[in-house]
Amino acid sequence: MARKPIIAGNWKMNNTASEGVELVKALKPLVADAKCDVVVCVPAIDIPAVKKAVYGSKIKLGAQNVHFAEKGAYTGEISANMLKEYGVQYVIIGHSERRQYFGETDETVNKRTLAALAAGLTPIVCIGESLEEREGGLTEKVLDKQIAEGFKGIEDFSKLVIAYEPIWAIGTGKTATAAQANETIGYIRKRVKKLYPHKNAGRLRIQYGGSMNAGNAKELMAQPEIDGGLIGGASLKPNDFAAIVHFDK
Repeated sequence: MARKPIIAGNWKMNNTASEGVELVKALKPLVADAKCDVVVCVPAIDIPAVKKAVYGSKIKLGAQNVHFAEKGAYTGEISANMLKEYGVQYVIIGHSERRQYFGETDETVNKRTLAALAAGLTPIVCIGESLEEREGGLTEKVLDKQIAEGFKGIEDFSKLVIAYEPIWAIGTGKTATAAQANETIGYIRKRVKKLYPHKNAGRLRIQYGGSMNAGNAKELMAQPEIDGGLIGGASLKPNDFAAIVHFDK
C-alpha cells in the first residue's frame, strides 16, 4: 500500500491566535487541491482560534506537545484528551528543542506517544542526531537507541509518523543532501521493521525534518524513502509552505 505524503508545519513559539488565523486564511486557498496530508502544529494557546480557521479546509490541526498523564498535578501541561476535545488530530512529540531545552528523554517520548495513541491522536515523533554525533560516526547508534526505547509498546506503526531531524540541519541553513536524507530514513524504516515486526512497520510514514523549504522540497520528496516534511520557518510563510505542499508540481 502506498504511503500518503504528509507535510506538517511546526510554528514553534510563533504567531498569536489572531496572527495564526490570518496565516491560515491565506494558506487555505493555496492548498485547497493538495494531494498530501497538510497539518499545522500550533502553540497550545492558538488551538481554539486555529480550529475555527481551518474548518472545512484541507488543513488538519496539530499541537506541539502532550503530557503522558490523563490528569493530575502537572502544572502547565496539557493532556491528550484535552487536545482531542479541541479537535486536534496530530501532535509533535520529542522535538529536538524539547529534548535539548526541556529535558525530554526517550522514556518520556515513549510515554507521551503511547498516551497520544490511546486518545486517538496521531503522534509525529522526532528522532535524530547532532552534528557531533554524525561527524563521530554515531548516527546509527543514536537512532537505534531512540527507536528501541522511544517506540516500546507500539502496536501499529501506521498510526504514527516519524520525523527524522538531523539536528545539525535545523535553523542553521544546512541541509542533508537528498541522498543522505533518503539513506538515513531508509535505515530508520529498516530498523523499525527489524525491531517491531508484524506491527505495520511497512506502512510507517517518515518525514524529513531538516530545513525542507520551497527550493529543495521537490528533490527531497522525489526520494523513495521520504514521505513528507516537518517544516519550521517556511511554515510561517503561506506561499512558501504551499510550495512545499505542492512539491509534485
